Amino acid sequence: MSPQTLARGPRFRGGLQPGSGVRSRGLGGYTSLRVFTGLIQGVGVVERIAAGPMTDLEIRWQPEAPYARGESIAVNGCCLTVVTSTADAFRVEASPETLRRTSLGALEPGTRVNLERSLRVGDRLGGHWVQGHVDGVGKVLERREEGGSRILAFSLPAALSPFFVEKGSVAVDGVSLTVNAVQSDRFRVALIPETLERTTLADRGVGDSVNLEADLVGKYVARLHGLRQTGGLSEEVLRAAGFGASE
Repeated sequence: MSPQTLARGPRFRGGLQPGSGVRSRGLGGYTSLRVFTGLIQGVGVVERIAAGPMTDLEIRWQPEAPYARGESIAVNGCCLTVVTSTADAFRVEASPETLRRTSLGALEPGTRVNLERSLRVGDRLGGHWVQGHVDGVGKVLERREEGGSRILAFSLPAALSPFFVEKGSVAVDGVSLTVNAVQSDRFRVALIPETLERTTLADRGVGDSVNLEADLVGKYVARLHGLRQTGGLSEEVLRAAGFGASE
């Protein structure tokens, strides 16, 4: 397998109807992916929370196009499924696992949340690939103004540290941001006025929790590096994962 083939990475296939996601070729054949860009489309307000075996969240937000039952929507960076909807509100369900691994369990009625509908075939990718699979929860350690921007520093869980690099990408509460500086246990970003105006990050202060999703590319690179170190990386493994697949 040539270096040029490896550099191209896994191939993504289109050909689906708008709103149905993006297809990728993996170990089990072609699958439909629900992906996001980290560009927040609107800020909603939590109207009602009903605890139970599955926690119901009702969120008020009127999008440009009607909701579709079963569509994916990222709520503070967490991919959830629309169960029911009206013209200006929708309901999603959060499992106990979701509440354990994200900051959604701390939401209250009246809380503002970042919202993004899943990427459609043909949409412009303006941020970076965001899966809506939260990797961990960080806390705001520092907040200060610098020129016209706001600097926020967050705690970095040890398990996520290998995936963070300076000038790399990160999704914070679903917002695609650039890592300005990173240490073993923290990282820092700068928020421009547009981001502060269009997302809930303007509300975040020291001690607040945020959902973190590391860059997808960084996670794959770390995984492949680990396989190489243990002798588990081979041409067959790469081909099975979609690298260098024939048309």
